[in-house]
Amino acid sequence: MDITANGLDSGQGDRRRLVYSTVRRQALIPIGILVAVLAYLTYTWGAFDVTSLISSAQPERAALLATDSVAHKVHVTKSLRDDEVSIAIEGERTATYETPPDWVALSAERVAVDLGEGYLAEIVERSVIFTVPDYGVITVTATADGIVTALPEGETPAWLNATKVKFDARPDLGRRVQVSRAKIEVHRFFLGWENFFFPFRSELSQYSMGEIVALVTSGDRLKPEMSNWDYVFDTFWSNPDWQHGNVFIALLETLLMAVLGTFTAAFVGLPLAFLAARNFTPMGALRFAVRRLFDLLRGIDMLIWSLIFIRAFGLGPLTGALAIAFTDSGTLGKLFSEALENIDEKQVEGVKATGAGRLQVYRFGVIPQILPIFVSQGLYYLESNTRSATVIGALGAGGIGLMLVETMRTSRDWENTLYIIILTIFLVIIMDSLSGWLRRRLIHGKAE
Repeated sequence: MDITANGLDSGQGDRRRLVYSTVRRQALIPIGILVAVLAYLTYTWGAFDVTSLISSAQPERAALLATDSVAHKVHVTKSLRDDEVSIAIEGERTATYETPPDWVALSAERVAVDLGEGYLAEIVERSVIFTVPDYGVITVTATADGIVTALPEGETPAWLNATKVKFDARPDLGRRVQVSRAKIEVHRFFLGWENFFFPFRSELSQYSMGEIVALVTSGDRLKPEMSNWDYVFDTFWSNPDWQHGNVFIALLETLLMAVLGTFTAAFVGLPLAFLAARNFTPMGALRFAVRRLFDLLRGIDMLIWSLIFIRAFGLGPLTGALAIAFTDSGTLGKLFSEALENIDEKQVEGVKATGAGRLQVYRFGVIPQILPIFVSQGLYYLESNTRSATVIGALGAGGIGLMLVETMRTSRDWENTLYIIILTIFLVIIMDSLSGWLRRRLIHGKAE
C-alpha cells in the first residue's frame, strides 16, 4: 500500500512539475517579446537621437505656420528712408490699399493702427508706441545707433524679442509689431484666405457672393466683349495669386500619371504573369527569368525609377507615368501569377473538353477566374498611385506635387499650400470612391 501511494504521489508530482514548466515557458514568450520591443525602442531612441530632436523642436513655429495656413495678414509699413506709409495684404505691392481700412487712422503726424481687443500701435516719426493689455506700453525707436526699446517694469515676456538690431513682438497669433533701422511694420491677422475668388485689383473683389450671382444672371454686361458669366469665370480661373487654372491642370496631370502608369502596369503584368505561372509555363528557366524580372521592377522603389527617368527623359508627366508603370508591372505581375497558380483546374479541363483551342481556354477557363483579382488589384493600385503621383511630381515629374513643393519653398504662402493639400485629398477621396464603386460593379454586378 505504501509503495502504491508513493507511486501515485510521484506521478502527480511529475505531472504538476510538467504543468508548471509548460506555464513558465508560455509566460516567458510574451515577456521575451516585451523585452525585445523595449530593447528595440531604446536602440532606435539613441540611433535617431530623439532627445536632440525633441529639444530642437519649435512648436511655436508650427503654430505660426498653422495660423498662416488659415489666415492672412495686412501689413502697415512705414519706410524710415523716405517716410512713406503703405497698407497691403501680405505685404504685396499688387494688393496695396489706396484708401486705408477703418482700423487704420492715417495722418501727416502719426499712424494709429487699432489691432483689436485693446491692442494699439501708434507710429510717430521713427518710433512706435505699442499698447498691450495686461502688460503696458512699449516704446521702440529706430536711431542711427540701433533700436532703442523702453519696456514696462518687470520680467520681459517670452513673446517679445528686443535687440539693438531688431525689435519683434507678437503677443498672440493675431498681432505683430516689428522694427528695424529700415522700417516699422505692424501686422494684423484676419481669418480666411485673401482674394481667393478674385484678385485684389479686380472690380469683382468688391462684390458680395449674392451680388456675383445677380451679376451672372443679369443681362447687362460689365464687359461688352464677353458675357458676365464668362467674365466672372475667367477672372476666377486666371487669379494670379491662387492660380486656380494652373492648379486644376496640375491635378489633371497627376491623375493622368496615375491612370496611365497603372493601366500600363496591369496590361503588361498580365501576359508576363502567364510566363511566370508554374501551371502555364513548364520551362523552368523562362519562369525563373520572368520572376527575377518582377523582382527587379518592384525591388527598385518608384521614387528611384522616377529619378532615373528624369535623367533620361527630362521633367514631365510621362516620367511619372513610366515610374509607376515599371514599379507596378513587377508587383501586379507577381500577384497575377500567384492567382494563376491557384485557379481551379476543373474549369479549365471542362473548357478543354469542348474542343476549345488554347486562346479559348484562356478566355473562358482562366480569365473569368482571375478577373476579380485583376480588377480589384488594378483599381486598388490606381487609387494608391494617385497619392504616389503627388510624391513623384514633387521630385520634378510635374503635376500637383511640383506645385506643392514650390509653394512650400517660399515659406510664406502657406495658405496656398493648404489649398493644394485639400484639393489633393479630395482627389484621392474621389478616386477611392470611384474605384470602390467600379470594383463592386464589375465583380459583383451591382453598385452597392
